[in-house]
Amino acid sequence: MSEWVKSERQVERERVRRSRARRSASIATASTVVFIVLVAWGITSSPGWPRVRETFFDGEQFVAALPDVLEGFLLNIRIFLISEVLILVIGLLVALARGIRTPAFFPIRALATLYTDVFRGVPTILVIYLIGFGLPALKLQGIPTDKATLGIIALTLSYGAYVAEVFRAGIESVHPSQVAAARSLGLSHVKTMRFVVVPQATRRVVPPLLNDFVSLQKDTALVATIGPLEALRQAQMHTFNTFDYTPYLAAALIFILLTIPMARLTDHLAARTRRRRGA
Repeated sequence: MSEWVKSERQVERERVRRSRARRSASIATASTVVFIVLVAWGITSSPGWPRVRETFFDGEQFVAALPDVLEGFLLNIRIFLISEVLILVIGLLVALARGIRTPAFFPIRALATLYTDVFRGVPTILVIYLIGFGLPALKLQGIPTDKATLGIIALTLSYGAYVAEVFRAGIESVHPSQVAAARSLGLSHVKTMRFVVVPQATRRVVPPLLNDFVSLQKDTALVATIGPLEALRQAQMHTFNTFDYTPYLAAALIFILLTIPMARLTDHLAARTRRRRGA
């Protein structure tokens, strides 16, 4: 059996594609470099640049604040990881509750709807204030007083409403014929949701869920408003002592180093989902 050999026309097409790809990459690189140079020139040539450089780009202040900011960022990560698990659980339960059509369970569906409407309508920072200062003021037995715990509760309540709608959209995207097929095989409504609908819905909503969690990672900094010594709070304390804003830059860079990989992972999963669907 003779070995397959590319035709001259196919070889030429591949050569042209490679040439175009190299040219496109070269143009993109050159335009990016020119853009960065122009932006850097515009900033550094502005009248207030010396003051900005002194206030926001002080290397000594950056080095001095970085250890404390990193220590505070560990608390941000703990808040994020605990909140993420709780948000997924609450979001899925609320989405399932909103899908109940049995008249006897109407109060549950109404409460789920009210929860999503209220907590999607109230800004997250206000939820943090209300939970962080309101719950301890009740002085009820068993109410946590730790500010980080109160921040986790507030973030969970706020983001749980958004994630519930993401899950509900995924559940409703599953074709009704699959539910009908599962019921015709003798599966109950609970088993149909557990084995047929929810697994498919979960796979479909992974990219938007990751987008929400990228936003959640940034919003853990809002917990600083009620007192925990996380990254933003540590940067604030250094700024109050030195009247230099470089610690804020250190905190921003740390958040960027974590959120950018998560954003790129989200893009990758979204592209893979499109390829699977043949888009």
